[in-house]
Amino acid sequence: MAKKVLMVVTNHTELNEGKKTGIWLSEFAEPYIEFTKKGYEVTVASPLGGKGPIDPGSVDENTPQDFLDAAKNLENTVKLDEVTAEDFDAIFLPGGHGTMFDLPGNQKLQELLRGFYEGNKIVAAVCHGPAGLVGATLSNGQPLVAGKRVNAFTNREEAETTLDRHMPFLLESKLRELGAIFVAAPNWTTHHEVDGNLITGQNPQSTLAVTKSVIEKLG
Repeated sequence: MAKKVLMVVTNHTELNEGKKTGIWLSEFAEPYIEFTKKGYEVTVASPLGGKGPIDPGSVDENTPQDFLDAAKNLENTVKLDEVTAEDFDAIFLPGGHGTMFDLPGNQKLQELLRGFYEGNKIVAAVCHGPAGLVGATLSNGQPLVAGKRVNAFTNREEAETTLDRHMPFLLESKLRELGAIFVAAPNWTTHHEVDGNLITGQNPQSTLAVTKSVIEKLG
């Protein structure tokens, strides 16, 4: 039986002052390509279903064709309400600033994350994707990330993008508040953390490292 991976992306398209946002394409495309190469069945879902918007800053004339091909799978995503943790072996949350707005408070995503984690399945996220972990609690009421080594887009990196003033919160600070053991590396370097079945990566540069860890665990 092929392994099944659920990729959850944002539907959010705008920051303040007319700035566009969405999914950071490489953080979706790199894992999507690697998972499908392994023969995994990949389902792409989002809070609202339908189109998963790509952050315009993540696409230019140098964007690889296979990334653009993978992006076609963002045209018509499944609505989160229609999926269950039982049907998958892993959940993967790519980043993009859009995730900061619609993933943290999404109750269905929180239920899915609890189901995956307590079902001894893989929970993976990269860059701003760990925003989806922020509201997730376990059955005992503890935050999913409490006491676990995690990684995500850092406050220093956010400051360097100058988008920190547009964010509803700072992701590193929030994860620390929830009791996570946040392990940061220098800005824009490849870094990921594996704590049991929880795999998190710092920035776009860390996407492949997270993906490879997921593949290692899934086999």
